[in-house]
This record gives sequence, C-alpha cells and structure tokens, in this order.
Amino acid sequence: QVQLVESGGGLAQAGGSLRLSCAASGLTFSRHTMGWFRQAPGKEREFVAGISWSGDTTYYADSVKGRFTISGDNAKNTVNLQMNSLKPEDTAIYYCAGRWGTMTTKSEMYPYWGQGTQVTVSS
Repeated sequence: QVQLVESGGGLAQAGGSLRLSCAASGLTFSRHTMGWFRQAPGKEREFVAGISWSGDTTYYADSVKGRFTISGDNAKNTVNLQMNSLKPEDTAIYYCAGRWGTMTTKSEMYPYWGQGTQVTVSS
C-alpha cells in the first residue's frame, strides 16, 4: 500500500522560506515521478514542481520558477520542496503526488497522493 506523508507546512511571512518534505512508503522513488501540487481556497489544484525518477529532470510552474526547488533522496524515499521568497499568493494546501512514468503536470495522471499540508504566507 502506497502512503505519502507531507510535513513542514506552516506560517511564514512574505519573503520568508519554508521547506516541505514528503515521505513515501510502498513505492520506490527511483521508479516514480514525484510532484508537488497546491490548492488554494476556491481554486483548482495546480502543479507546482516535479522531479523525474532519475532525479536529473525537474520542472516548475512559471509562478514558482526561481523561488522553489524540488529535490529527491532515493535512499530515504523522500522528496522535498524548498520554498524561498514566499508570496501571499503561495498560500494553499500543498500535496505530494507520485506516479509510475514520465513527468506530467496533470494532476489526474497521479494515482498516489498525500493528505496535504497547509502553507500560509502573510503579507
């Protein structure tokens, strides 16, 4: 049974930083593409960042490019999202997701999801 558990969310001021982590069990990171998505109140879930199973390919939404960094640790089966220069519009519930196969920004292509962690950025 696949289980993804996010941690590291919380409250930050604009311009600050937070680091999210996703611990996986039941799947092998080295065989899956992992992604981070977020959903703000009243909005659809959107892709934030993704990392290929090999770890050598990353992809970011334009809204976070240059501010967020995704990284994976296959030995620990964790994927992290370092978020810097946070903005109030980054406020959302952040979800870790995984899929077998190539990277995609489409949430419906990810069968495995964590429960989400709240990130709130104050102005």
